[in-house]
Amino acid sequence: MSNYRIARIVNTYGIRGELKLLSDTDFPEKRFAKGETAFIEAHAEMIPVTIEHARQHKGAYIVKFAEFDNINDVERFKEGHLSISADQQEELAEDSFYYHEIIGLDVITETGRDLGTIKDILALGSNDVWVVKRREPGKRDALIPYIDDVVKKVDLEQNVVEIELMEGLIDDED
Repeated sequence: MSNYRIARIVNTYGIRGELKLLSDTDFPEKRFAKGETAFIEAHAEMIPVTIEHARQHKGAYIVKFAEFDNINDVERFKEGHLSISADQQEELAEDSFYYHEIIGLDVITETGRDLGTIKDILALGSNDVWVVKRREPGKRDALIPYIDDVVKKVDLEQNVVEIELMEGLIDDED
């Protein structure tokens, strides 16, 4: 069964077994709700956990799991991640996608120019921004906003995203 990452564990928080997480999900209010289950994956371990409580703090989430009560219990999870099983995913609306479906897709323009591959997604409020690793050596990553004016087609079967390359979107001088 496949697991899907919903957060990166960046550090411990306090001494009571809380962890500081950077969310990789569009549904943090559901994923980090009391009683929700997930898996901590770190250093070849996969540990089932239950959310005891969570709160937002300075752009991150501070999460306490029912299974752990002190810093010594959770120290080993730093730099790991929190995931859910495939059966915990919900159906999405049309033209909505899970992060794991988008990361790894090739990005081409409407004229057929191959820009690169989506390597990360930044959740920046009003819309996500896709980070595209450029094909040309020495080129900086391109930041592509996920908005209707730019993203014209997402084809999961062909593993490709077609965009309209608006003026100024990509700096070809770098």
